[in-house]
Amino acid sequence: MQQSTQAKNSKLVKKLVVIVIGMFGFGFALVPLYDILCEVTGLNGKTNTIAASTENIRQNKSRTVTVEFMAITNKSMPWQFKPVERRIEVYPGEVKLVNFYAKNESINDLVGQAVPSVSPGRGASYFNKIECFCFNRQPLKAGAETLMPLTFYIDADLPDDINTLTLSYTMYDVTASVAGESSQSSQTGE
Repeated sequence: MQQSTQAKNSKLVKKLVVIVIGMFGFGFALVPLYDILCEVTGLNGKTNTIAASTENIRQNKSRTVTVEFMAITNKSMPWQFKPVERRIEVYPGEVKLVNFYAKNESINDLVGQAVPSVSPGRGASYFNKIECFCFNRQPLKAGAETLMPLTFYIDADLPDDINTLTLSYTMYDVTASVAGESSQSSQTGE
């Protein structure tokens, strides 16, 4: 009877270990699965993180689209960060250049990284960035200020029921991770 109970307990422990390992594996798989889901469906307003091509851009001058710009600074980021223009009207397919203003109000040199989001989410796949400060990290000396360009166009195939797109950037302080990367590469001799 005691061996039977030990065998049952051993079998139960093995099952629980397999379940725990499976749960950790599923947890690690959620991030890439979420990214794929957002890319396919346009949920969460994620935009492309690579430059769009200007070849074969087709303009639609029969309508205009309002593009609104927002800038949010993460609470740990002591920068002033805002769009120079808050709203513009564009023709779908028209290439436009706008600027965002940033000022490092800290006494330290900092590196920022902007993360974009477009709303409504289903319009994100029609918002094409040709050049964007969000493609790269932005170093800024203490007290310095800069203009950061964004060149974009709205795809002419934007659904007719979408008349306004809002592009929002959140600026994060990535100074520590950049410092960590440079110390790692100096240790490895790269």
